[in-house]
Amino acid sequence: MRSVMGWAAGLTAALLAGSAPAWAQATAPSLANIFGDHAVLQRDRPITVCGDATPGEKVTVRLADRSVTAVAGKDGKWRATLPAMPAGGPYTLSVGGTAGAPAQQLSDVLVGDVFLCGGQSNMEFQVSHATGLEVIPSANDAQLRFTTIPDVSVPAPAADLPARAQWKAVSPETVSDASAVCYFMARSLRTTEQVPMGFIASEWGGTRIESWISAPSLGKLPGFTDRLSTVATFGSDPAAAVAREGARREAIWDGVDPAAKKERAFRAATFDDSGWATLPADDGQLPAADRAGLEGVVWLRTTIDLTPEQAAAARRIQLGPIGKFDETYINGRYVGGGSVDWVWRNYEFPSGTLKAGRNVVAVRVVGANGRMAITNTGNRAIGLSDGGTVPLNGPWRYRIGSRIGNAQVPPAPWEVPNSLTTLYNGMIAPLAGYGLKLAAWYQGESNAGEAGAYRGLLTTLMADWRRTFAQPDLPFFVVQLTAFGKPQTVPVDSGWAALRQAQAEAVAADAHAGLGVTLDVGDRFDIHPAQKKVVGERLARLARVVAYRQPGFRGGPEAVEAVRQGSDIVVRFRNVTGGLQRYGGASAIGFERCAGTTCSFVDGTVQGDAIVLPGANRPEVTTIRYAWSDAPFVNLFDGADLPAAPFTLPVR
Repeated sequence: MRSVMGWAAGLTAALLAGSAPAWAQATAPSLANIFGDHAVLQRDRPITVCGDATPGEKVTVRLADRSVTAVAGKDGKWRATLPAMPAGGPYTLSVGGTAGAPAQQLSDVLVGDVFLCGGQSNMEFQVSHATGLEVIPSANDAQLRFTTIPDVSVPAPAADLPARAQWKAVSPETVSDASAVCYFMARSLRTTEQVPMGFIASEWGGTRIESWISAPSLGKLPGFTDRLSTVATFGSDPAAAVAREGARREAIWDGVDPAAKKERAFRAATFDDSGWATLPADDGQLPAADRAGLEGVVWLRTTIDLTPEQAAAARRIQLGPIGKFDETYINGRYVGGGSVDWVWRNYEFPSGTLKAGRNVVAVRVVGANGRMAITNTGNRAIGLSDGGTVPLNGPWRYRIGSRIGNAQVPPAPWEVPNSLTTLYNGMIAPLAGYGLKLAAWYQGESNAGEAGAYRGLLTTLMADWRRTFAQPDLPFFVVQLTAFGKPQTVPVDSGWAALRQAQAEAVAADAHAGLGVTLDVGDRFDIHPAQKKVVGERLARLARVVAYRQPGFRGGPEAVEAVRQGSDIVVRFRNVTGGLQRYGGASAIGFERCAGTTCSFVDGTVQGDAIVLPGANRPEVTTIRYAWSDAPFVNLFDGADLPAAPFTLPVR
């Protein structure tokens, strides 16, 4: 999978790219960066094309034998709509201005069906890591194309991608880097639909759903107004927002660490740390004696000498991942803080933060379980405006601080992977208006434990993306969380199960959505199961029904009611193909009868499209649950080999 970098790298690229309108840097009209050689455009609907030009300039767009004109607005942006076209190609897509000759020309453009795939690491998971040795050598389909959107996190909606999209035709040389779920979905649909297809993968591992929703839509939900305002401030005045964030974190530390006020002196460039111990240079870990029982604060300090030219060009500090929390100061000034141990710390700072000569970097880290680490130590550096770096090669001195247990510092609302709206801004907004056939979403691991909010968030995201692409009925397919974690020998509450239920409820309430159940292809030892071919093909099955309007069900077996019948309880299912069946045993397992919050396992007997739970009808039983665990073991399927969806239902 693509390595997950800090938000600063994407922010820097986007801000640099957006520092002046495209028309101020080039007189010739140009197409938006999502349009590229080998792209696929959506068939059978008007084709929206957009780009940049000199304000007021008349531009002409041509695709095959169709052409249309538009006039660039005061902001240099233009938008034109070509008439709908059937599947076909390859064509040339060009845009020209008043001079007559095309200013930009794209070749090998197809018209067919376009899919947008979003989410976190399981959607990012690449074909090269998926199960099946035959997949890559057999991947030869010039009519199937894909592009992957670069990771960009920005505080305001970006008008364009930072660089031209690299559309690629599927081949053994290109397919390895493609989103596996999206590829297998598209590959399966190609076998039945026989039209060109292209998919856009816009995903970022470890991210939360709140990162992928626009600020206006997210702001309609409770609890986001203040943090969205902070993100907006970060966009208009980053230095002020970072200073405010430093003050917020300082106030939190004053409440959790009795030594916090005294230790503020450790940040200052003038502080004498000569009495501190020196951190081993090889792996960034504390010596074993200091790691033992570590449950709190560790202060780190180092110095770096810069020339006047280096100091003037310094723009960011790169520290690599830090486990787990940190606040970083340069010459006493707060420049950034993180709260996720695998995220790279790349903190931007304003000109003048560093000076010629000696500078001091101080970092407060929170270690836990005997571990405190700065990994990727060879990449620690000061980043310069020209892309160069000055290594931070130490030595680093350290001092053990207070034991604070599991105290946490809530992240800044622009901090990936916990940001609000920033990934929508950088990775969805620039695609606005591009014609789509369907969207697929695989995310939820980072929101597990928050099922109460997730249903509303998922409903909001689906509506938000439909608004962005001006397609109110856009088919939307959600991959339900798979099985991962410790198996249970007794019923327990499960944050993953509750989130699966929230996903199912959001999809059930949406006439244009479908749910891909994946319990049977999870890996309890790995949050990234490799059976992505099965997942993609299940999404394709949903797409044939919802997006292509073929006969069939919107999903697999789905429980609709649990009713008392004599001494038993009967669970009835819908969307069953060929009757229910259990694999590997006489009974269907995974069912629970619950009296309030007290649950116990009960085996089921298959009867057509229903499951009978013998002897389960006791007066105190109020609820029936199925597969209610982080990593449930299940054996209930239908004749199409689709697993029954997990559920919780009241007994009536």
